[in-house]
Amino acid sequence: MKKLPVINWICYAVGYVFITTGILKLLVDDFKIVFSNIGLPYPESILFLVAITEIVCGALIVSRLYLKRATAALIFIILAAIFLTKLPILTTNQGFLSFAFEARLDIVMLILLVLLWQNAPGKTLT
Repeated sequence: MKKLPVINWICYAVGYVFITTGILKLLVDDFKIVFSNIGLPYPESILFLVAITEIVCGALIVSRLYLKRATAALIFIILAAIFLTKLPILTTNQGFLSFAFEARLDIVMLILLVLLWQNAPGKTLT
């Protein structure tokens, strides 16, 4: 039985997370409240753009197409999510452990996206 390369498994996992998250952002009204509370202008438009970007880039990653571009867009989204929604936890009395818990998926996805970006077409994951 032939084993799939590690990079394929990373693509499937990352794509799955972003596709499902993007779909949920389009279907669940709670995300509108979250985006409004962040204080961004035009929160519903930004929410829609983020959701569509996550779905499209997640699908591109699963398909292993335009990996550099898709991962770059998602790295930007993850960094924005960390800075806008997770770092403020550190400024409250909730502390570092609350921040670490709330940011755990974001940090893991950021690491996996960087790995994908570094190992885009023609390179192998070692």
